[in-house]
Amino acid sequence: MKPTSTIKIAILALITHQAVQSQEVKKETTPANQKYTIENCVNHFELDKAAKTKAGYQYWFADRNFTQENTLKMSIVEPGKSTHAPHHHVEEEFFYILEGSASFYLDGKTTVVGPNTSLYCPSNVEHGISNAGNTDLKYLVIKKDLK
Repeated sequence: MKPTSTIKIAILALITHQAVQSQEVKKETTPANQKYTIENCVNHFELDKAAKTKAGYQYWFADRNFTQENTLKMSIVEPGKSTHAPHHHVEEEFFYILEGSASFYLDGKTTVVGPNTSLYCPSNVEHGISNAGNTDLKYLVIKKDLK
């Protein structure tokens, strides 16, 4: 199976899993004025629409203002940098490494991983990700926004 097909299947599985769980807990939270169309449901990456950060940039494919509660963001981190220090929050979170080398910190331990690797951060567990290589680190962040 091609890496791009694996990525698409992994993303679809993660989002579907979160969507099923959220339907069991919570009623629909889409704003009354939100209309979903083929035009706004397809989002092609455009670098000029990416937000610059201190470590590189980020691009939201789907944020909490668009989705019912799941978000999908791509982060690009320059060599030797991280988006922020290790932290924790109530929302569980997935990272999916697209390119580069990531140092992943979880609950006191660290490992270095490469492309086509998923990383899971359970609720309220300290975690962090940084670029461990000499090229840009590119990864997806999938998270449920508990508003």
